[in-house]
Amino acid sequence: MSLYRDFLTRTRAAFSDASYNDIRRALHAAVRSLAGQKRYDGTPFVFHSVKTAQIVADEIGLGRNSVVATLLHDVARTGLMSPEQIGREYGPQCEAIVRGLNNISEVDPKTSTLQADNFRELIVSYSTDPRVILIKMADRLEVMRALESFPELKRNKKSWETLNLYSQLAHKLGLYAVKSEMEDLSLKYLEPKEYDHIVRKLSEGAGERERFIAGFVQPVEERLRALGIRYKLKSRTKSVYSIWRKMRKQKVPFEEVYDLFAIRIIIDCPPAEEKMQCWSVYSVVTDFYTPNPDRMRDWISIPKSNGYESLHTTVVTPEGRWVEVQIRTRRMDEVAERGVAAHWRYKGVGGGGLGSEQWLARLRELVETASATETIAERFDLALSSREVFVFTPTGDLRKLPEGATLLDFAFDIHSNLGAMCTGGKVNGRNVSMRERLRNGDVVEIATSRSQRPKAGWLDVVVTSKAKAKIRQILREDEARNAQLGREELERKVKNWKLPLTIEEAVTALSKHYKIKTGFEVYALISEQRVPMAEVKEVLARYAENGGAAAPEIQPRRTKTEGEAASSKGDDCLVIDETLKNVDYKLARCCNPIYGDPVFGFVTIHNGITIHRTDCPNAARLRELYPYRVLSARWRATSSSGAFRATIRVQGDDVPGLAGRVTDLISQELKLNIRSMSFGAQRGVMEGQLSIEVTSAQAVDMVLYKLKKVNGVTRAFRVN
Repeated sequence: MSLYRDFLTRTRAAFSDASYNDIRRALHAAVRSLAGQKRYDGTPFVFHSVKTAQIVADEIGLGRNSVVATLLHDVARTGLMSPEQIGREYGPQCEAIVRGLNNISEVDPKTSTLQADNFRELIVSYSTDPRVILIKMADRLEVMRALESFPELKRNKKSWETLNLYSQLAHKLGLYAVKSEMEDLSLKYLEPKEYDHIVRKLSEGAGERERFIAGFVQPVEERLRALGIRYKLKSRTKSVYSIWRKMRKQKVPFEEVYDLFAIRIIIDCPPAEEKMQCWSVYSVVTDFYTPNPDRMRDWISIPKSNGYESLHTTVVTPEGRWVEVQIRTRRMDEVAERGVAAHWRYKGVGGGGLGSEQWLARLRELVETASATETIAERFDLALSSREVFVFTPTGDLRKLPEGATLLDFAFDIHSNLGAMCTGGKVNGRNVSMRERLRNGDVVEIATSRSQRPKAGWLDVVVTSKAKAKIRQILREDEARNAQLGREELERKVKNWKLPLTIEEAVTALSKHYKIKTGFEVYALISEQRVPMAEVKEVLARYAENGGAAAPEIQPRRTKTEGEAASSKGDDCLVIDETLKNVDYKLARCCNPIYGDPVFGFVTIHNGITIHRTDCPNAARLRELYPYRVLSARWRATSSSGAFRATIRVQGDDVPGLAGRVTDLISQELKLNIRSMSFGAQRGVMEGQLSIEVTSAQAVDMVLYKLKKVNGVTRAFRVN
């Protein structure tokens, strides 16, 4: 057929005899294997493979292995030939490329802009051989060129994927012709009326536009030659998609798109003369055409933060037509196109993580500079450094997790309740445990049981902070629930045994006997049945017989002084774990203690232990009336990562902007969350109260120190 003959003719002219023979053999294998399969328009399915291979060779410029892999990709994807077989017959590089293409073919993006970045990252992560992603670009371009014959639903889905995923990857790779064609074809099917309108407008003035551009640049070129300036000139008309996007963004009709025509003047000059010559060219352009001052951009005097340098201006001709002119040197153009400020970067094209962007930028440079296209993979020694894996739910939703994440992490990422009831699951249809580590592209299904509850060992299984936090929370809730059950059981037993003891005295006796620190642990012993109740009864009966608190061997613990409570390191000191693990306590509302404050514990009747600051207004009363219920306490000597609430009050002069300076200091400079605030002024004095989240008492001290430095603030202090 003519398509095959044309393809082979081009291949023979571009490749060596050995490569041509391999490509010809792969073509025959593809035609034979895919015989009988049709596309939507009734043509043989293998036409897609051949046309894609032609784009790979002619428009992207890849070599023998890429063309062979492209021809055989669909053969392997449909199971008619294994990647291993392709490797044996055509070499390991062909096998690796086919495997990468097959992985990407299994990606079925959801039509959601929120997930587009994740899908772009997933596609890049599959492309460990740089040729894979380039072939995928060719594959998608061929699909878009044939999209007219697809059903409407598929046309819309393919167009959305192309616009949001593949065109942006092509942009990052510097495949601007591919990118523009993808965008235009996507727009053709997503917004057919707008597309037809712009195409019609462009076709009506195509010849006149060419004459206009020639006339526009003629006087400029004559002057540049007269001045002896060496330059190269490029002109273009915006793509249909770019025009459409500009019309939507600026809400203007076609006729009011300013930069429909664009001219780029690239100067060849020594580095020392760059700025002078750029402004000389600008002067020449504005001698002939009037610039719009609102459209002037000088990124030569002050380059962009990403290193981009250029002069941009939009000028109007005497006939009232607008043209964008970009002026830069060859060095600046090189930086803009391939350096730190590549075109896709300074245009702000959204993308995946930094690892993918660096990978794509490096690939782009190699594609553009490679003299022998088939050595691209050999020269590309920078592996994709992704620290994430992308996995799917059974319904096709994509989830991004850190590298090393397990099936249990995935369950908690979906929903906390799902994670709490997880018993295992399936990965790609295979039964696995919750410890199974996930890989790119895995389809994960979770198995649950209502009787399942998180265990402490789960913390060693998960790696995500969300899963760890939820497991700790549930463990704390379970421990608190067990402690409550233990307390109720102890109260009931003491009453049934008719012992002359209060619950607090019973807890004190059992704490001394079993050498444990807190009532919380006593309750846990009982609820978890780790001690026989007969033994508990014997301990309490002996305590009562010996006179209770008066008995020397079981004398209730002495209430330590404030200094001792703050510095105690002994066994009788309650150590408060900032993660709340293993300690049933609540922070007292009356004084709101924060990590780092000197504190003590107070055993309440119904609510476990309450932690108070040693300078709490109620501290003296509690120590005097209930000394046997006071516990020495201290914070665990580790840096806090928790969040505590602190209330601070600020007083100052009633001047404009003072409240703003206070909130900016806390939220912008100190990066602390403000949970609530109120400000008022009376008789020339401004007073405000703010509730903020801090990690420690030292953080509060820093806030107060900084606030006192604010101009206009006369006083700042902590309320609680």
